[in-house]
Amino acid sequence: MSAPMNYLDGNAAAGELSRIFAMDITSAEGQCANCGAKRRFAEAHLYVQCPGLVARCALCGHVLLRLVNTQHHVFLDLRGMTCLSVDAAEQGASNQAYGHPPIR
Repeated sequence: MSAPMNYLDGNAAAGELSRIFAMDITSAEGQCANCGAKRRFAEAHLYVQCPGLVARCALCGHVLLRLVNTQHHVFLDLRGMTCLSVDAAEQGASNQAYGHPPIR
């Protein structure tokens, strides 16, 4: 018997992450510090049944990101990723479509 899927995909973190990042991080490619998998953050497994958000690698289950909001602070832990790469051209086109200035 397998455990039920009790996670969301990484897209569900878009609202919370937009409080910190100007770019859409869900479309960024991250590399898992544990298994080395390179995937879009949107493919991560997002758990919200805890204080804050926890994103895990879709392949090995390693914690990629932790995000906790308190009344006065936002705590972000990204040490589960070795890198996070954003396509600036893609983000620039998206921002211009919404009337935001281009990214330089």
